[in-house]
Amino acid sequence: MNTLDSMDKKNKKIINQKKLAKIIFDKYKIKNLSKKEIEELFKFFTDEIIEKLKENTSVKITSFGTFSVKTRYSRGGVNPRNPEERIKIPEVKVAKFKTGKKLRDALK
Repeated sequence: MNTLDSMDKKNKKIINQKKLAKIIFDKYKIKNLSKKEIEELFKFFTDEIIEKLKENTSVKITSFGTFSVKTRYSRGGVNPRNPEERIKIPEVKVAKFKTGKKLRDALK
């Protein structure tokens, strides 16, 4: 196992933002950018995606995928602690990601 990789509960590899920035820095040797600056770029990138999603705007990264917001409507449910009790599950907005063609093809 690569030292940069961590394992989650299902034995799948997970790479966090900091480790991904290091991989990009080491692999591409981007001139004039430090590892810290690459990490900051990731932070700006994710912060901007979050801002746009909060504004209910989809973010499309060509060939990679599209981030969007969907509404999960309110519905009735059952209290798991007391199965006889009915509860109302409130409406909530959730983030969705639809893969782009290049990503889908790479995973085949």
